[in-house]
Amino acid sequence: MKQAIHSKILHLVFFLLTCVSFAQQQKDSQESIVLQNQNEVLFTAVLTKHLNAVTTKNLEALKATLSPNGAMELIQPSSEIVYSVDGFIKFHEDWFKMPNWTVSTKILSTDVGDTIGVATTEFMYKEPERNGKPYFNRLIVSYTLEKTNGNWYVIKDHASSIEKTEN
Repeated sequence: MKQAIHSKILHLVFFLLTCVSFAQQQKDSQESIVLQNQNEVLFTAVLTKHLNAVTTKNLEALKATLSPNGAMELIQPSSEIVYSVDGFIKFHEDWFKMPNWTVSTKILSTDVGDTIGVATTEFMYKEPERNGKPYFNRLIVSYTLEKTNGNWYVIKDHASSIEKTEN
């Protein structure tokens, strides 16, 4: 009789421990989902700030989205790779000085991990006149962002021209 009671108590303890373990796993899973969602929101906010800085030609806002450790890789059609934040800023400084252009952007996709995330965007670059006629260049631009000290920063920008006005 005592052995049967001990057996039932052991089964009950095992059952309770299993329930507690399952409940903890559910809680951990829910917390993980919340953290991932927060991570994606922060990633998208920095990417959006970066894209808006380009469309408004705001160099200071653009700088705020770049890695504080100077890591950057800029790949543009028909040019050498730029490997620093300083070079990236210089490129944009020169570009922003050019008059009469506009660019609109759209985020096409994102894939956000714990510390690295990537995004694919579409850029529609336009000039009202180049060589006597309107000019456009539709580009797909992929970005890599890295989370450093809890903040997301753009560390790679790779643009590919898809369709444009012939010169």
